[in-house]
Amino acid sequence: MGKKQTEPAAVQTYLALLRGINVGGKNIIKMDSLKKTFEGMGFSGVKTYIQSGNIIFSSGETDKVKLTQVIEKALTEKFKYEARVLLLGLAEYQKIIDGAPTGFGEEPEKYRHDVWFLMTGLNAAELMRNISIREGVDSVYKEKNAIYTKRLTSQMGKSRLSRIIQTPMYQNITIRNWNTSKKLLELMV
Repeated sequence: MGKKQTEPAAVQTYLALLRGINVGGKNIIKMDSLKKTFEGMGFSGVKTYIQSGNIIFSSGETDKVKLTQVIEKALTEKFKYEARVLLLGLAEYQKIIDGAPTGFGEEPEKYRHDVWFLMTGLNAAELMRNISIREGVDSVYKEKNAIYTKRLTSQMGKSRLSRIIQTPMYQNITIRNWNTSKKLLELMV
């Protein structure tokens, strides 16, 4: 009897959202260096999108915890900063985009629309209890793994949403605007 052949693992598409790079002159990482680092880890189909730390790649590894640890360790060693990565598979990411409230993203000339992606360990209900809004300026909606925020552009200085920066929870959030969030999904499929 011959050995039983095992089928190779299906290749998964992932989105890695890096927290805290290329912001305010800190943790500056060029996207071509980031792409080469991901390719050096053995990932295929590596693409980056804009300078805020968005990397799309494919891997046969299905253990997201293990994959996240590998990526964070490699980035920390290569770029000399404490890397924090939120890793989302295509189906998970699709759910977050599809979970946006009806009409979210409409009237971009009037409102700023952002998605707050929640890192492991932070849940939306807990975060919602700690978000302060200004009536008539801010709107906030929650989904299981994301918070959707909408701010009246003409009143941005009166918005209370930026106060989240002063809380310990902020370390477990990575924010992308709605247009970037939608574009990332397009690049994943």
